[in-house]
Amino acid sequence: MTKISRSSTEVIEVDPHAPDVETIEVAAEVLRDDGIVAFPTETVYGLGARASSPVAVQKVFDAKGRPATNPLILHVADLDQARRLAATWPEAAQRLAEAFWPGPLTLVVRRSERVVDEVCAGLDTVAIRMPAHPVARALVEAVGDPLAAPSANRYTEVSPTTADHVLKGLSGRIDLVVDGGATEVGVESTLVSVVGEKPTVLRPGMIDRSQLSKVVELGGLGDEERVVDESEPRHSPGLSRRHYSPGVTLRLVESKEFIRLCEDEGQRGMVLVGGLGAPIDSDAAFVEMPPEPEEYARQLYSVLHRFDGDDVDEIIVEMPPEGQRWEAIRDRLRRAAD
Repeated sequence: MTKISRSSTEVIEVDPHAPDVETIEVAAEVLRDDGIVAFPTETVYGLGARASSPVAVQKVFDAKGRPATNPLILHVADLDQARRLAATWPEAAQRLAEAFWPGPLTLVVRRSERVVDEVCAGLDTVAIRMPAHPVARALVEAVGDPLAAPSANRYTEVSPTTADHVLKGLSGRIDLVVDGGATEVGVESTLVSVVGEKPTVLRPGMIDRSQLSKVVELGGLGDEERVVDESEPRHSPGLSRRHYSPGVTLRLVESKEFIRLCEDEGQRGMVLVGGLGAPIDSDAAFVEMPPEPEEYARQLYSVLHRFDGDDVDEIIVEMPPEGQRWEAIRDRLRRAAD
């Protein structure tokens, strides 16, 4: 186990593919003592607390500056643990869990009495997922309790995909960071509510609607307004109008306008993000993004973190294509630009 002093928050490194027992136990002990720990999942880094402890859960809200009306996702080790958190477990939940767990899918269900009010804004639903990342799974298993874990960043800011991103916003505000390198997926999980008569996509993710539709009855996916009043409790995380936002202005433009800006060589303090694999001849500060949505998602937050600084006044992003495979990325960009 390697301990590193990068800040007033302790950082320990771990092999992301084969986390050693000693390192995981250090983090698990902090969590069992009602501390809060940032750790990698396959999507982004999460900020974990023992889900059965109102004291620990409140520390997460305090560290992030997150309003109590915005519930947290509970991370579980197995399906049995998930079912114990639910008052009912619909057939749609079972089918989706069997198809996509462990992985970047969160299910919203009616909660059982085991779930503390602080986790779910006092409402009768809870969001649950089983992470696929070996470090996240090992940590949940070692603690022996589900972990309440939103993204490990200050509220509304860009989600972290590396340990350094976590420290950028939360150094000195949390107990420990488990550094397992960069995350694989890069954007938050797909959120599906199975509370109503048909499954409803609350937040798109890299498990897209076409994949979900192969598991639930075709046409059985609905839409719900994904932007809610900040003062009202919401049934799921990820519904805020402004989210995933850098500290500088982010502006979305269509391809024709993007090409024009590139040809005009941009302006001082401007960064152009796009291209999607197409050759761009520009003297402006330019970041070429991959043409495939999976790799684009993996790089997106790192690019936003990279240019979220004093030397940049505006990040201009070429809007990616429409279509189900790009829906999650377009959703995150719209919220970042709001």
